[in-house]
Amino acid sequence: MDTVTILSHVKKKEAWIHDTLRELVQQESPSEDRPAVNAAMALLERLAREQGARVKRHRQREFGDVLELRFGPPRSSRKPVLLLGHLDTVWPIGTLSEMPWREADHRYWGPGVLDMKAGVVIALAALNTLRELKLARPVTLLLNSEEEVGSPISRAITERLALESAAVLVLEPAQGLAYKTARKGVGHYDVQVTGVSAHSGVDFERGHSAILELAKLIQTISGFTNLARKLTVNCGVIAGGTRSNVVASSAHCEVDVRIAKASDAAYVEKLFRSLKVSDPQCKLTITGGINRPPMERKAGTIALFKKARSLAAALGFDLEEAATGGGSDGNFTAALGVPTLDGMGAVGEGAHAAHESVVIEHLVPRTALLAAMIASIE
Repeated sequence: MDTVTILSHVKKKEAWIHDTLRELVQQESPSEDRPAVNAAMALLERLAREQGARVKRHRQREFGDVLELRFGPPRSSRKPVLLLGHLDTVWPIGTLSEMPWREADHRYWGPGVLDMKAGVVIALAALNTLRELKLARPVTLLLNSEEEVGSPISRAITERLALESAAVLVLEPAQGLAYKTARKGVGHYDVQVTGVSAHSGVDFERGHSAILELAKLIQTISGFTNLARKLTVNCGVIAGGTRSNVVASSAHCEVDVRIAKASDAAYVEKLFRSLKVSDPQCKLTITGGINRPPMERKAGTIALFKKARSLAAALGFDLEEAATGGGSDGNFTAALGVPTLDGMGAVGEGAHAAHESVVIEHLVPRTALLAAMIASIE
């Protein structure tokens, strides 16, 4: 693997990376805005066709379309490498007026620049480099439209393509400077209590407070956290009642769950299903569950990371690995047993925050490393 040649070719693409990333960031694409996400998809489809990609657009009704881009020889005995990305962001239309694209302090700034439009541009630049160097191999770049809201429509497509692939490389942002070899699984539960309303001054005794019952349950639910097994349970949203002089007939809370081991999914489910109200006049309803399995640090991922660390050293920099509590589409592919390496996108900070930015100096070496990884996987 001639990493020096790869790096040299990538350096020539700095202006292209800048211009393409700026255009993509300025095309706002919040998950819930189907036309906006599809406009971003159209931009990527045009760029991919310019690089000779074969395009399949999975049309959707509720969310934006899912874009499947095939690069390299159309007929090959080698399994493709699957690159995973998404074009939706958490930022609503109009955010650019408050967080415009700008270049300052050796960074690019703007909504979605780090999570994860820079990662998508890095992928295109890496694939174009391999094409120029005639190191082409089968590669599938899958761009999803609703990752930020749990990938409800794209998950099945992601899993199907992963099972056809030799490995999965995920273009999510780096953890500091590190690639990610483990992610926690993610769950969401909604706990709903229905009580009996009554006037709090006239008929207090006739009421059965849903809020009171929920408060007791929240204490129990919070106790499900077990830091020793890296299990966290957070009641992040609570709501209930109508007025202060009415015994509340309804209340609910939204609960976030993170697990490090796949086996803990059943354990958490058992805990939630064991909940009971103390007041027999109240009714408890629980919905939800684990929606992203954990990405555990297993042999296939470790082998990919060791390869990446060796290639990074040849490119002149050190590469570390990290684990994170956040989930990505890589959770789905790793759970299928397909070797998966995550955090292969841009270096920066402020994902989902007003200071979202990408460090410019890392874009070229990260692109070169991705290109070298794609070429090196058997």
